Amino acid sequence: MAFFAGVSIYTDLGKVGAELGRFRWWAFGAALALATLNYALRFVRWSAYLRSAQIDLSYGRSALVFLSGFALSITPGKLGELFKCYLIREYKQVPIARSAPLVVGERLTDLLALLLLGMAGVAAYGQARTMVLVGSALMTLGLIVLVWPSLAELLIRTVTGPVFLRRFREPLLVFYAGLAQLVRPWPLAWATAIAMLAWLAECVGFALIVNAFPGAEISLGLAVLIYAVTTIAGALSFLPGGLLVTETTMVLLLVESASGIHESTAVAAIFLTRLATLWFAVFIGIIAMSSLRRSSAQASRALAMASAPKRGAESDGDAEDNS
Repeated sequence: MAFFAGVSIYTDLGKVGAELGRFRWWAFGAALALATLNYALRFVRWSAYLRSAQIDLSYGRSALVFLSGFALSITPGKLGELFKCYLIREYKQVPIARSAPLVVGERLTDLLALLLLGMAGVAAYGQARTMVLVGSALMTLGLIVLVWPSLAELLIRTVTGPVFLRRFREPLLVFYAGLAQLVRPWPLAWATAIAMLAWLAECVGFALIVNAFPGAEISLGLAVLIYAVTTIAGALSFLPGGLLVTETTMVLLLVESASGIHESTAVAAIFLTRLATLWFAVFIGIIAMSSLRRSSAQASRALAMASAPKRGAESDGDAEDNS
């Protein structure tokens, strides 16, 4: 709402509607398909993470748990996706300290993949250097802490030094041990490679949407740069889903960098892009979460029905013994 309130000042909403009327809608369908490919590739990584942590979930249940996290992706830094850890604990009694590293590992390799894509774009186009450099510095600092066990454990013990925080020390040490396994060279390399392919798919979808407006033109390389950099900016802002920061930065970079794109075209393109990526994911997540609720309710009813005759038989047996 804040974004479109700002847009009403920045440009004419009537012109945005006119641009949407000229849009070639097949590109939006293609962007949805590419976003689905993004989710499928990230699910491959999620499944591999579960196997590495020796968490045994059925394929269908694992997919629903993974997709349910999307419903809470509009949270600061997507931390709402830690809800998946709660679901795993409910189904498999796995402590959250053991499963949380998997979700953090996902976010870590996603950010690393986007930074690598952004670096490639900066090298080719020389734009958005500051944003990529800041993100790279923060990522490097985080990785140094993670791969330096004595430093990480010292930080954990220091943070949990006060008596009222002491009870978090052991869970945090377990969490760090799990995350440290995921940032070893080989796991980090293959997980980041999968993430790069996944996010590249959404970059292609973004390029298709922009080029589907008559007169607008953007190269795939520039689209990758803009999409990667603005997604990083949204993540670093720590606003829910990167809202407002991502959209505003996308509009500014599109108008400044791409040819044949004015304000109303850029706003329309960003609206469709976010609809085909962020909000499409939230929609899928809500469906998956609802499906899990239904399946859990059905399982509970089935268990109650199965146990009812047994309780009845036990009651009859007790009556016979008493007689």
